[in-house]
Amino acid sequence: MTLEEQLAQLQNDYAQLEAKAASQAALIAQLIERIQTLEARLSQDSHNSSKPPSSDGFKRSPKKRSLRKSSGKKPGGQPGHEGQALKQSENPDTVIAHLPTTCEKCQTDLTKEAALPHFEPRQVFELPTQLKLHVTEHRTYSKKCPTCQTVTKAKFPQSVKNWVQYGPGFRALAVYLITYQLLPYARVCELLNEIYSESLSPGSLVNMIAECYEQLAEPEKTIKTALTQAKVLHCDETGLYVEGKRHWLHVASTPHLTHYAHHLRRGSKATDEIGILPAFQGAAIHDGWSNYLRYACTHGLCNAHHLRELAFVYEQLKQAWAAEFTTLLVDLKEEVEVARARSETSLSSARLAHFEERYQQLIAQGLAANPPPQGGWPCGKRGKPRQSKPKNLLDRLDKQRHQVLLFAYRFDVPFDNNLAERDIRMVKVQQKVSGCFRSQEGASFFCRIRGYLSTMKKQGENLLVALLDTFCGQPPLPKLLV
Repeated sequence: MTLEEQLAQLQNDYAQLEAKAASQAALIAQLIERIQTLEARLSQDSHNSSKPPSSDGFKRSPKKRSLRKSSGKKPGGQPGHEGQALKQSENPDTVIAHLPTTCEKCQTDLTKEAALPHFEPRQVFELPTQLKLHVTEHRTYSKKCPTCQTVTKAKFPQSVKNWVQYGPGFRALAVYLITYQLLPYARVCELLNEIYSESLSPGSLVNMIAECYEQLAEPEKTIKTALTQAKVLHCDETGLYVEGKRHWLHVASTPHLTHYAHHLRRGSKATDEIGILPAFQGAAIHDGWSNYLRYACTHGLCNAHHLRELAFVYEQLKQAWAAEFTTLLVDLKEEVEVARARSETSLSSARLAHFEERYQQLIAQGLAANPPPQGGWPCGKRGKPRQSKPKNLLDRLDKQRHQVLLFAYRFDVPFDNNLAERDIRMVKVQQKVSGCFRSQEGASFFCRIRGYLSTMKKQGENLLVALLDTFCGQPPLPKLLV
């Protein structure tokens, strides 16, 4: 073999090795990305992602830290706090007199002596000795007219429709236990049987729920109308299982109003049919999902979501800009709260400019640390390459910075969307306790009644009294507090 042939052979071998090395480098890069993805998935919990706290398990992670600063106050009630201790009643139901029988000094018999007018009272609050349902029998009699001899029979009250039925108070208690305390139907039957010795079937409870649902149609319309007129509206959605299929629960709320609705879809088809967001003109606070952004109202993003994502970037990927950005948002939130406490309506132009400059500097640092991906998908996949989580977060913080900082420009806008998340949390608890809804009607019943009870609770009303009035045919309308 000549030198030229040997050189050609070596060049060919080198080209093959170079191609193999490039292929192995690409494979190593894919494996590293895969490992990072799996590690990131395992390291995510409620403090650095949108996962609920219930997914964390029982092991408390030492890396979790609160962003709240210590107030310096001791735990418990503060000085000047009005307590809620049990107070004596001015009109006790039963009085038991305890009289001394002998003198404690000389043992003289005191049984025939009159008691002195002064006494020391102590009261015990206890359940009645026997809990039983109060049965009222309605009797209709007939009378014969002395003039025309016609026999006229009296009519039962409109609320008394059956030979035997439960009264409005009992029905209100049953619906309250199911829709507010979230007890399953079987356990409500068991509880009421234990207390009142009354055999109650789940079918009877379903009828009570359906009756309450029909009575609350008008209050629900009032709630929806008031929500469309609110200045600030909190929106969120979560999965809901109905008839074994995944549906979506949509919530729209304010500090005084709550509306729930379930739908097979998550997006605009659902929110359009619900009808609140299409008519809303105020500021909608949400997690930045694209479906909300299509509505022509002012938008504010939930910064609690951003703080969790920033915690992930700093703790797992060790990017310092994320910790500084967290400090920026927390500092700005505290400054807004201090200004609001002084009855101010906005921050000064100089302070806003200061925070906006820091904001821009940190965005630039983050983008420098997270450049956009180069090239296309590996293994022949088409389309744009997938961006990293930090890059997606930075793009949102950069392009939607006004929506991120809306709480600093408008003091009536909150820092986060925690109100909607709290409103939605108990419905998730209901799913964990009782499983999915077995029918579309059952899900609709629950959403309307739960939304009404949440609204009345926010407005300081007694829920059992509200349900009692509902079963009496006069459900209290919510106050139009927006």
